[in-house]
Amino acid sequence: MRHGGWPPYVTVAQHRARAVREMNSLRKRGMKIEPVAVQGRKIARTFWGEAWCNHLEKFSDYANRLPRGRAYVRNGSVCHLAISKGKVKALVSGSELYEINLNITPLSARNWKNVRQQCTGQIASILELLQGRFSDNVMQIVTDKAQGLFPAPSEIQLDCDCPDWAEMCKHVAAVLYGVGARLDQQPELLFLLRNVNHEELISAELDIKAATAGTGKRRRLANVDLSDVFGVDMEEPAKPIRKRKVVSKKRRSKRRK
Repeated sequence: MRHGGWPPYVTVAQHRARAVREMNSLRKRGMKIEPVAVQGRKIARTFWGEAWCNHLEKFSDYANRLPRGRAYVRNGSVCHLAISKGKVKALVSGSELYEINLNITPLSARNWKNVRQQCTGQIASILELLQGRFSDNVMQIVTDKAQGLFPAPSEIQLDCDCPDWAEMCKHVAAVLYGVGARLDQQPELLFLLRNVNHEELISAELDIKAATAGTGKRRRLANVDLSDVFGVDMEEPAKPIRKRKVVSKKRRSKRRK
């Protein structure tokens, strides 16, 4: 029943119950779903998740529209969210189950090259990269509003099949925040979304060293103490034993004469 032309108020508990019913229905139909689960009021807690949300909130285009999606993602209304190369597909439980599609422009080759060059030698491992454990300088590089890893509004195409006329409805806003929550668990998906290989940020320094040395990996490996590499004590190679010549008794007797 509508009151004064507006749909009746739906409580948080009702939203959650509806989302659970929708997810159970999808599972029964054999669909593999990836729901977004947010614990508490904080949507993202890691560097990459928070950086994604903070980046979106910097743009005036989104400032008045994103808040409508926060309640939806906190309520568990994002029943399914899948990230692939340049795409985000999601299902959000509202008055009905709505399908959302986001198309993300790949990171330009120029920007990616710029990020790689500036980060060279400053990220020690894949683990440090994915955990966001690096210097303030690297953080500023990857989160730069214009030349960092995150897409600008002009690089995001939004589509939802709900009847809301606004380009960014609350279902789309919920999915955008849902991406931030998903990056908490799988930060490598940001690089997949922008169509770049995160491992190149680590290998950049090795590539430069190999090019300037001109000797390649084999020469570098030959000069490395293998006991340091594998963490075990390597035995010194045994020296070859020189065989003594056996002289027959006849030759000995001849020599004596």
